[in-house]
Amino acid sequence: MNSDYIRFLDEIGKHDTAFAGGKGANLGEIFRARLPVPPAFVVTTKAHEVFSKSHGLEEKIERILSRIDVDDFENLEKGAAEIRRIVESSALPGEVSRVVGLAYEELCRRSSVRNLPVAVRSSATMEDLREASFAGQQVTLLNVRGKKAILSAIRKCWASVYTARATFYRVKKGFGSHSIPTAVVVQRQVASQKAGVGFTLHPLTGNREVIVIEGGYGQGEDVVSGRATPDTFVIDKKSGRLIESRIARKASMKTMSRAGSGLMTVKVSKSLREKPCLTEEELKKLWRIGRALEEHYEYPQDFEWTIERGEVFLVQTRAVTFLAKERVEQVVEEPPIAKGLGASPGLGAGPVKLVLGMKDLGRVGKGDILVTKMTTPDYVPSMAKTAGIITDEGGMTSHAAIVSRELGVPCVVGTSDATKLLKEGMVVTVDGSSGNVFKGRVTFITPSKSTAEEVEEARNLLTKTKVYMNLGVPEKIKDYAHIPFDGIGLMRVEFIIASYIGEHPLYLIETGREKMFVDRLAQGIATVAREIDPRPVVVRFSDFKSNEYKELKGGEKYEETESNPMIGWRGVSRYIAPEYLQAFKMEVRAIKKVREEMGLTNVWVMLPFVRTLWEVERCVGVIEEEGLRRGDTFKVWLMAEVPSMVFLADEFSRLCDGLSIGSNDLTQLILGIDRDSGRLGRLGYFDERDEAVKRAIKLLVDGAHGAGRTISICGQAPSVYPELAEYLVSLGIDSISVNPDTVAKTKKLVNQVESRLGRTAVQRL
Repeated sequence: MNSDYIRFLDEIGKHDTAFAGGKGANLGEIFRARLPVPPAFVVTTKAHEVFSKSHGLEEKIERILSRIDVDDFENLEKGAAEIRRIVESSALPGEVSRVVGLAYEELCRRSSVRNLPVAVRSSATMEDLREASFAGQQVTLLNVRGKKAILSAIRKCWASVYTARATFYRVKKGFGSHSIPTAVVVQRQVASQKAGVGFTLHPLTGNREVIVIEGGYGQGEDVVSGRATPDTFVIDKKSGRLIESRIARKASMKTMSRAGSGLMTVKVSKSLREKPCLTEEELKKLWRIGRALEEHYEYPQDFEWTIERGEVFLVQTRAVTFLAKERVEQVVEEPPIAKGLGASPGLGAGPVKLVLGMKDLGRVGKGDILVTKMTTPDYVPSMAKTAGIITDEGGMTSHAAIVSRELGVPCVVGTSDATKLLKEGMVVTVDGSSGNVFKGRVTFITPSKSTAEEVEEARNLLTKTKVYMNLGVPEKIKDYAHIPFDGIGLMRVEFIIASYIGEHPLYLIETGREKMFVDRLAQGIATVAREIDPRPVVVRFSDFKSNEYKELKGGEKYEETESNPMIGWRGVSRYIAPEYLQAFKMEVRAIKKVREEMGLTNVWVMLPFVRTLWEVERCVGVIEEEGLRRGDTFKVWLMAEVPSMVFLADEFSRLCDGLSIGSNDLTQLILGIDRDSGRLGRLGYFDERDEAVKRAIKLLVDGAHGAGRTISICGQAPSVYPELAEYLVSLGIDSISVNPDTVAKTKKLVNQVESRLGRTAVQRL
């Protein structure tokens, strides 16, 4: 079709990203390579540009953007919603509307179907947009019928550029309203009986000798998004032989709505729920397609597929953008330019971004190496984007260490002077295993045993001692779905409060926005609880220190400057204080909402930094007043971090359902050591294996069991020291909660120790 506004796939190739977007360009490329792609046309970025200039849209959007305070979440959401409403309600220019209609008629003709149902997908042009994909910019609308509905769907795709988080990103990066042209793909809707994704390498191990296929029944949206557990098939790339398969229980599926547009959820036939969704012949077809894609692009591909009446179609392909992170051995000869403590294993290389204050965080981009004195909860969104993190201060239990391990980002802490030694923009390699930082990009080799193999070995092991996992970033739960953990033994809510809310709880109360706090906190917790139900999620109520609360918007008004916040106004002492009580009640109400309104009764709670018996009684009383009472499905645990609990373990245990040892704080308070002291850490003073700490742990285990209560541990120590994990099992501890990267290893160790001790493994719920 001869138009600047429309291109059919046979007119597009992989180099046409500028006007077709990444998705459109790749679809055109594989269509022209004669791979099975449903017919489609692309509404080009030129059409988007013309639309943006019509009706005075650019000026209207710029005016709204100019008055948005992106650091005020409510203001940001309101402004972004206003922009989306304007975009969605604005008519497309006459010529654009006309050629879209003609293209749709041609698509119907080519498909021999009148009023053809189509899938309408946004197609971004800039790599930077992938960095903001969490904001929901990559919109897909399915089963859209008729010209009028298609024009509306196109406007929704263009409006989706202005979600709240995407707008935050745009303003922080200095993009104008016209700076991100977006194409839209309009493609024949495949009436899928089966659909899913494929990888031409193993997504966990990086093994280039296999093709991995994941799939389920119906449309593939739930498999692609990670909302459903798919069947997984691992195929030898060379021979096509099926090496491994894991079949999930598939209770429901999404199909095209019979009533009109969109999808509907239906139950999968009982006879099919636990059967493989793909036949041997279908797997062979997908294997051949995977090989053809990689041969064509000469690079590993991540592709989306769908099957209609036995015929396989491709609806997307893109270069694999992730690599498996494995432990490494150094083979470099150059000495490191900086050295500290290896806090989070793995390798990361990239340009240095020096962050000497909050104002510098906006400069940190994807793939950068963040170098700073010490991180705080406000740094977490930026930390998640980096290729590596280096700090001057901090030990193995510092904020940077704990969060980096959870995010899977290589990290070196306690270097003393990295912010002085490393210069802005210089390229360095971070080795989070050894604690070394090298100049430039250096060469490493990987060991023979992969993380994926460890996970598979651990999956079939039964242990009496439960192995839980620590978590703080809700979205990461999907990345850890393959790990065989028994529940979340420590869910930190600080990330949710700092990133999704960003304002001091008392400031929200003062400005009448309690509901926002409750809703966002509840949503973050529910994201995790829903994913792993019925396994328990132990949510630790917020444990910011006063200096961290002060960093939240409005915090200056409510927080005094404490000389030692680590042992200051934190934990339960904060919750029951008259000036903070209403803020604590908001957290309790969020838990109640998750359990009662969302039906996720696998959520329990934990009180941090407990000091006295009377404060526990008072705090539990507040929880009960808000309508949450302890019982078979609702447990209240106490963090055992303060020495007073060691001496009164049995009495504290009678006030709750279980204890959980916070080995980080317990160690610093038993030994009188600042856990963030890089110097003391390097000198070996901070050590959870110290005999005094081990004796304290034994007293806690004995006290809890003497009162008929369970006891867990959720500090950093068992993740780092296998010998301590072995000691805990020998004491009879009920559960161990470790970081995601050590769950499989810990489970294997626990199984071995229990076998030696003769403890009988029991089948878990």
